[in-house]
Amino acid sequence: MITLVRRAAALCVLGAALAACGTSGSAQAPRPASGAPSAAPAKPAPSRPPTLAPGPAGLTPVFEHGPRTAGKTIALTFDADMTADQGPRAASGERFDNPGLISTLRRLEVPATVFMTGRWAEEYPDEARSIGRDPRFEIANHSYSHYAYTDDCYGLPTVSRDRMRSDLERAYTAFRKAGVPDAMPYFRFPGGCYGRAALKELTAAGVTAVQWDVVSGDAFATDADAVAREVLDGAKPGSVVVMHCTRSAAPVTEEAIRTIVPALRERGYRFVKVSELIGAANGRA
Repeated sequence: MITLVRRAAALCVLGAALAACGTSGSAQAPRPASGAPSAAPAKPAPSRPPTLAPGPAGLTPVFEHGPRTAGKTIALTFDADMTADQGPRAASGERFDNPGLISTLRRLEVPATVFMTGRWAEEYPDEARSIGRDPRFEIANHSYSHYAYTDDCYGLPTVSRDRMRSDLERAYTAFRKAGVPDAMPYFRFPGGCYGRAALKELTAAGVTAVQWDVVSGDAFATDADAVAREVLDGAKPGSVVVMHCTRSAAPVTEEAIRTIVPALRERGYRFVKVSELIGAANGRA
């Protein structure tokens, strides 16, 4: 699990352009034969979620926050963490999910982005499917294993360089098996730890790496008010807030959300998903 406990140690893609083919001249389109039903209008092709262009040298791009001058929008993100080797702990009763938090977000009508590990989706397929099919939420990739993509990342086990992309892709496979229809092309590094080698290895996956600029401090926290203060003090237009969707490791998150949401709304903030912030960064929103 992510082991951030304080701010100083913060945790830790083909948009097909469709050109309309017009016809010149004054000829009118033919009418349907008498009595024949009119053709149904063609459905527009589904748009691909916005992503950032590759970074320098074609590396995987990294997104930390949206535009500061595009209105008071803010994205709450929740890491649904479960490490590949934590199955026995789940079998013994430890809860890595937090259905109460999801219920509260629904009740408060707060859109959010859930960065989910593939192992979490395997353990809680019904919850993964419910979140993934709710238009209020979007599911993004937090790796399959929740093993680190760098050495020395808060004590997490490490994914070897030659397995980084397959670990990411295995998570998408787990999402599909759970019934998640459209997981987003966004990836959050376990522990938030990454380097040039990891960015290079994931380039072919076509994802945008999503970090954050506001650390909630909810991991292992026991004081919901302190978590709320961290978020409220750090929030800026376009911010991405990192929180957790795991009861055992972030037991006060749901309580903190009940303070954070109305307070930010009173300040004029509108809650959005990460995809909207990335779209705004691309000039698409």
